[in-house]
Amino acid sequence: MARLSTSRTRPVALLLLGSCALMPAAALAIDGQEAGGPARCGGTLLQLQVEQRGTAAFDRFRFDLGLEAEGASKAEAMDLLNQRLAGLRAALRPLVRGELTIPAPSTHRSGGGSGPGATPIREHASTSVSGVVGKASYDALIQTAGRLPGVNLRGFSAEAAGGSETDLQTALLRKALAEGRRQAEVTAAALGLGRVKLLRIDQRGGGMARPMPYAMAAARSFDPNEAPAPERSVSLALDYCLS
Repeated sequence: MARLSTSRTRPVALLLLGSCALMPAAALAIDGQEAGGPARCGGTLLQLQVEQRGTAAFDRFRFDLGLEAEGASKAEAMDLLNQRLAGLRAALRPLVRGELTIPAPSTHRSGGGSGPGATPIREHASTSVSGVVGKASYDALIQTAGRLPGVNLRGFSAEAAGGSETDLQTALLRKALAEGRRQAEVTAAALGLGRVKLLRIDQRGGGMARPMPYAMAAARSFDPNEAPAPERSVSLALDYCLS
C-alpha cells in the first residue's frame, strides 16, 4: 500500500536499516543529518510497504519427538520412561547428526475419585527428544521413531544448507528494493514528475520456518524433497521523494 503526502522542506537523504532476524541494525547519516532523524522532502513524499518471500535450499531437518510412559506409581512410570528412552537413544544414534537434546522429565497423575465413573489412579512421566537428521536418514528416522512405544512425532523443520539462507536473504532484499524503485517511478510518471530519490529504508525482519506436524508414521516412505523448504521473507518500509 502506498501513501502520498507533500512537503516544502529541503530534501535530505537518509538511509536507515532497521533490525531484523538475519541482518544487524545500522544507520547512516547523509548530508550532516543525525542518524535516525526525520527525512525531509521538498516535493511529494511517497511511502511504500514492499515484501518479498522465497525458499532456501536445505540439507537437514530439526526434529522434535515426545516420549511418554505411565504406571501405577511414579517410580513405575519413571522406570518405564527410562527404558523407552534408552531404546529410543539406541535407535536414533546411527541416524542423527550431533547430540540429542533431552530435558528433565515431568510427571502428572490421572484418574481417581469415587463412584461408578471412577478410574484407577495412573502416574504419567514424559519428556522430549530433539536433534538434527540429514536428508538421507529423514525417512528412516520417521519410520523408526514413529513405531516405538510411547514416542510421538511432534514435528520436523527443514534447515537451510550452509550459505543458502544468507544468499536468499540478500536476493530478497535486492528484489524488494527493485520493486520499491519500480513502484516509485511509476507513481512519479503518473504525477508528471521526473526525479525519484530514496530517503529511508526500514527493514522489518524475516519469516521463520514452521515445523511440520506428524501424528504417526505412515506405511509408505517419506521423501525429504517433498517437505516444505525453509521460507524467509523481507519486508521494507520505503520513503521516496518525488520531484
